[in-house]
Amino acid sequence: MIGHARGLALLAAVWMMTLVAGPAMAQVRIDITGGRQDPLPIALPDFAGSETAGDAQRGREITTVITSDLRGSGLFRPLDPAAFIETLASLEQRPQFENWRTLNAQALVQGQVITQPDGRIQVGFRLWDVFAAQQLVGTQIVTEPDNWRRAAHMVADEIYKALTGEDGYFDTRIVYIAETGPATNRVKRLAIMDQDGANNRTLTDGQSLVLTPRFSPTAQEITYMSYYQGVPRVYLFNIDSGRRELLGDFPGMTFAPRFSPDGNRVVMSMAQGGNSDIYVMDLRTRQSRQLTRNPGIDTSPSFSPDGSRITFNSDRGGSQQIYVMSTGGGGAERISFGDGRYATPVWSPRGDLIAFTKMKGGRFYIGVMKPDGSGERILSQGYLVEGPTWAPNGRVIMYFRQQPGGGSRLYSVDLTGSNERPVPTPTEASDPAWSPLLP
Repeated sequence: MIGHARGLALLAAVWMMTLVAGPAMAQVRIDITGGRQDPLPIALPDFAGSETAGDAQRGREITTVITSDLRGSGLFRPLDPAAFIETLASLEQRPQFENWRTLNAQALVQGQVITQPDGRIQVGFRLWDVFAAQQLVGTQIVTEPDNWRRAAHMVADEIYKALTGEDGYFDTRIVYIAETGPATNRVKRLAIMDQDGANNRTLTDGQSLVLTPRFSPTAQEITYMSYYQGVPRVYLFNIDSGRRELLGDFPGMTFAPRFSPDGNRVVMSMAQGGNSDIYVMDLRTRQSRQLTRNPGIDTSPSFSPDGSRITFNSDRGGSQQIYVMSTGGGGAERISFGDGRYATPVWSPRGDLIAFTKMKGGRFYIGVMKPDGSGERILSQGYLVEGPTWAPNGRVIMYFRQQPGGGSRLYSVDLTGSNERPVPTPTEASDPAWSPLLP
């Protein structure tokens, strides 16, 4: 299994903060808590390495991945390498900062790849504040050669964190539904890829319809729905081992359950006696408990990151709106009061926002609001945009978009709404779910 091999490769990834870091007073920093701003100019010369050992080529590949990660965040503007007037041949070479100030580079990434005697590669980098001439962070990663893309994503995460103060999200994976075939005979497979679209592979064979995968916040596990002879079944799937476990048959279920923050429970909506209510299941005992008892349709529940509350949508007030209640099931309060109908609320990993799908005037919208319902903002809109899922740092949302008469594709957008980007997949795609940072 490829997933298992990736897990083994990570065991060899050793982070060593051995390079001397500069003083904390360095000046360059991106404030990502405000609105739209100009991207930070950053220089990313190719990581140095031996041409004969293949390290130089690997260095160029790693630099390409890091550059793509940072550019894709919308916060960084990688400078054109054709304008560089200095070559950095090793990590020991201190940059001539005036050469980079001339290009108006505010940050500089200096890197090197070395093949070790045991065949593993050592990927080292330094991040410099160009105008202060200070090192912000320095890291070395030792790993198997096949794990070079993960090493690149790890470096990009370190750069992102050093310059924004927030955790990165590049060393993550996306599970989604890969769709093929005509509309009358649609084949839907469970698929997984890196967050940038690389290493794409399918996890199911397409014999059974699969829907709505959900990631565990504590392990590389997902829940998903699969229809067996017309009856929805929910499975628990370990991505790295490939082991699949049946949670049960749920005839009244339309969405897969979502995990609790500790990964020990899942919350779900089930129809019993013609009425949909919210239930929670303990994964250790497989015992379920009903949380809502209301004649309205309660569905799409999602835990808050501290596990104390659950958000869900319900038509108990006459129209489909978002509610928040305690994890025990009491005191549900409506928080959405804008025009239109609201659905699929998902709590941010930071706890500060709830993402949602909104339907109004024949169009769909992806937006966010605070847990008390204030500060509603629309981030994307279209003929059909649906299924928001959060990056683990709570700064980016992924969802799927469908065009009239066409197929569906994955997109991402940041919280400013200004950096909307397609996410590449080899087939049409829907129902994305973002993993936590890989262990």
